[in-house]
Amino acid sequence: MKKIRNFCIIAHIDHGKSTLADRLLEYTNTVSKRDMQAQVLDDMDLEKERGITIKSHAIQMDYVYKGEKYILNLIDTPGHVDFSYEVSRSIAACEGALLIVDAAQGIQAQTISNLYLALEHNLKIIPILNKIDLPSAEPEMVKDQIVDLLGCDREEIMAASGKTGLGVHEILEEIVNRIPAPSGEENAPLQALIFDSVFNSFRGIIAYFRIYNGSIKKGDRVKFFNTGMEYNADEIGVLRLKPEPRDIVKTGDVGYIISGIKEAKEVKVGDTLTTVANPCPEGIHGFEEVKPMVFAGIYPVDTEDFEELRYSMEKLQLNDASLTWEPESSLALGFGFRCGFLGMLHMEIVQERLEREFNMTVITTVPNVSYIAYQTNGDVVTVNNPSDLPDPARINYIEEPYIKANIITKSDFIGPVMSLCIEKRGIIVTQNYLTADRVELVFELPLGEVVFDFFDRLKSISKGYASFDYHPIGMREADLVKLDILLKSEPVDALSCLIHRSNSYNFGKKICEKLKELIPKQQFEIPIQAAIGAKIISRETISAIRKDVTAKCYGGDISRKRKLLEKQKEGKKRMKSVGNVEIPQSAFMAVLKLND
Repeated sequence: MKKIRNFCIIAHIDHGKSTLADRLLEYTNTVSKRDMQAQVLDDMDLEKERGITIKSHAIQMDYVYKGEKYILNLIDTPGHVDFSYEVSRSIAACEGALLIVDAAQGIQAQTISNLYLALEHNLKIIPILNKIDLPSAEPEMVKDQIVDLLGCDREEIMAASGKTGLGVHEILEEIVNRIPAPSGEENAPLQALIFDSVFNSFRGIIAYFRIYNGSIKKGDRVKFFNTGMEYNADEIGVLRLKPEPRDIVKTGDVGYIISGIKEAKEVKVGDTLTTVANPCPEGIHGFEEVKPMVFAGIYPVDTEDFEELRYSMEKLQLNDASLTWEPESSLALGFGFRCGFLGMLHMEIVQERLEREFNMTVITTVPNVSYIAYQTNGDVVTVNNPSDLPDPARINYIEEPYIKANIITKSDFIGPVMSLCIEKRGIIVTQNYLTADRVELVFELPLGEVVFDFFDRLKSISKGYASFDYHPIGMREADLVKLDILLKSEPVDALSCLIHRSNSYNFGKKICEKLKELIPKQQFEIPIQAAIGAKIISRETISAIRKDVTAKCYGGDISRKRKLLEKQKEGKKRMKSVGNVEIPQSAFMAVLKLND
């Protein structure tokens, strides 16, 4: 155990985390020169293209230091805020963390939030200044930021470059010297933390664990503490570049278990693994169910593809246990699914994976969050979809989820960022200058306002400089109303939304104007209305395409023309009662871009 070091890498997106991991693998000869490629741990095409880590990975390296062989377990973490629960479980499985800060960009929002997560678990932090070879790097200024944030000595900060490999050998030495070896009782009952799971189409679910106490042998009967499920340990082993089977995995080590589990839902990240014969008295602290934050409807473009979409969703859920869905139907879009996502990036990735991996073309409705409606008779209803909202006359009050948002930006953009947050009903909590020209703003914001277009607008008003990070802080009472969009007096349920009363008139007006632009003209006129209950708050009319029926009429009495026009008027009226309005896909997505 004294020769084991478990550590993770924490950083903001694009600060060179995956590149530095590549160098660590290369310098410890874990990956041969022939197999080496950029971002070797990111194995999804989508991850390589976008340059982000979606799924965390664990890998074991051997390192010889002063003639002794050490085992280094790197538990990689996704950098994005949507996957923060996975990050927290990965951090819980480690004793130390490499905190990577880009020498050109300095400290950003997710650096701070992931650092706080690591400090909560009492991890030993090794600060590293990455991308030191860039011409735009400002190492001295960024070192000042790290010293202010961590309270460490300047000498403790290591300079490195993931691209050139500068300083990587020193980092490996410091991992051995600074990060403590795992502690635990080898003879105690088995207690292991499940920090991740992946799906293999031949073997079923492979769960990754870190053993705190005891050991696990091949063939043991094991049990998941929180779900109570029991399985046989068909294969256990350690995680090299390819999984390597072993007969026994001991205290302090990181490994995997294959036990023929077919359902992703049965393996929960954060659960405790123990043996049936000698179970541990209590589970590892900190387990919680992953809660979806954003809800949206996913529908097939062609209604006949519904069963195929269901099959694709089931397959996708095996690889992504945090995706939740249930069937629903809409008058405008037919049959589809109501899906729960961890955040906006998660939703975007799910949609893209459906299109790439399963060739499904889907329509996604406007994302919304989950509200709680308290009724006058004492009932409490969770509202994931505006159509689930009870009758307003029976509602006592509605609560909506709030988040605490950390925004770090240059001091030039404080004004626009504040106005954006206040427009989104935000309350400022603190304003803190990290350096002379970098400021951290902390806001409390309703999540429902953030899922629309907040992130895009934040990036554009700050010219790409602002970084944003958030975590939920609970539910608060709000004055919300249900806004319906009516076409030809028929409500389009896929466009209805729950919105704050103060924004409803403005939003209703904008959405009617936008739909007027996007819905093609028909042979009859189409009224577009925004309504709250029975009250119409905005209206636009798409005029009918008019055919010149009097063209063939020349000369003669005016009554001939009038007769033709009256006939046309009758036809239009009849058409209006039976005519159908096709809503293009762009109309559903337009709601997200109302401010463009």
